[in-house]
Amino acid sequence: MGERILIIEDDPTLGDILREKFSSAGYAVDIVTDGAIGLENMRKKKPDLVILDIMLPTLNGYEVLEARKKDPDISSIPVIIVSNSGQPVEISRAIALNAQDYFVKAQFNPDEILEKARAQLSKRASKNAASLLGKKILMVEDDKFLADVLAKQFSSEQCTVSHAMTGDEALAAGAERYDAIILDLMLPGMNGFEILAALRAAPANKNTPIMVLSNMARPEDVERAKKLGATMFLMKAMTTPSEIYAEIKKTISN
Repeated sequence: MGERILIIEDDPTLGDILREKFSSAGYAVDIVTDGAIGLENMRKKKPDLVILDIMLPTLNGYEVLEARKKDPDISSIPVIIVSNSGQPVEISRAIALNAQDYFVKAQFNPDEILEKARAQLSKRASKNAASLLGKKILMVEDDKFLADVLAKQFSSEQCTVSHAMTGDEALAAGAERYDAIILDLMLPGMNGFEILAALRAAPANKNTPIMVLSNMARPEDVERAKKLGATMFLMKAMTTPSEIYAEIKKTISN
């Protein structure tokens, strides 16, 4: 299944019930009890769906929804509200802030929430799959086997994939605009950091998502890549081609 659920709930009993329900259904589950920490988790981990309480420490549920609505990186993440309040004005406020559904704790039914979550995840998956149609991807990778595996997966989604194996080839191809760029760091000639800096300096791909894919994963390497504008950093040795594809697809779709 692979989808990740974030539960932002400060009631430990309810949190445990929801965690058990989603974990048993095969989902990866994170749970936090503070609104600000929950918002930070959304921005860092990009969960596939959020279960959100309204009354929370630091930031309440409405403030989390408002921040989500303003942030294009997380605005598409579906949110289901579970709250003590069932007042129409409260429900209307949550829906106006783009919450996908609203449950009242007094009428709490874990099975119903699970079914609603499945429906939202299915809808999001369908939307994401369709959104890859016609996308242009540049892959800067000298591992031909990995490049071929990823290219086949993206081509099956009817994407156009360009492949560069050296820094010079990457810079020549980077004159065009892409919907995403996959970039290795260890390459013949120019290294990935230099290519990343050059791509970010060029108008065509100034804002294009760039996913760094490398076995160089020292903290200083990751930090350097992020400072140069990397959108994501994935370590080859710790990630299968299918996982790489799934992460890249999610980033492109979002």
